Amino acid sequence: MDILLPKRTAAGNGGRCRSCKPLKYVVHCSEMNSDFYRKKKKGIDLRSSFRKLLRNRRLVLLLLVGTPILLYVVLGPRGIVKRVRLQHQKAQLEEQIREAEAETRKLQAESKALDGDKNAIEKVAREKHGMIREGETVYRVSKK
Repeated sequence: MDILLPKRTAAGNGGRCRSCKPLKYVVHCSEMNSDFYRKKKKGIDLRSSFRKLLRNRRLVLLLLVGTPILLYVVLGPRGIVKRVRLQHQKAQLEEQIREAEAETRKLQAESKALDGDKNAIEKVAREKHGMIREGETVYRVSKK
């Protein structure tokens, strides 16, 4: 444990202690009473810090009023967290819309191709629907 000595002169001896040279600022430790020793604080004293905080009324008032307002702004129904979540959801929905529009364009192009072209109609009927002409035999090869 570290001990700090107060800055005082030796009393009654003209600034001297019995075993030392003349003292100007600090009293020799052998002549000090235990009442004059100060113990060095270790760590943070939470109680005293909390008491000091409570003494500052403006800060306490600011914390009491500001904390709920800040929580409402950040976590409320129109808060920042909700806004970020909605923006993310909006981006996902816009991506789904782009994909659906691309598929629609592809299907419209396919539909235009099938309107007057008999070869395209036959190809789709054979590939997608498994249709055959009269007299044809279909051989299916299975992969193992």
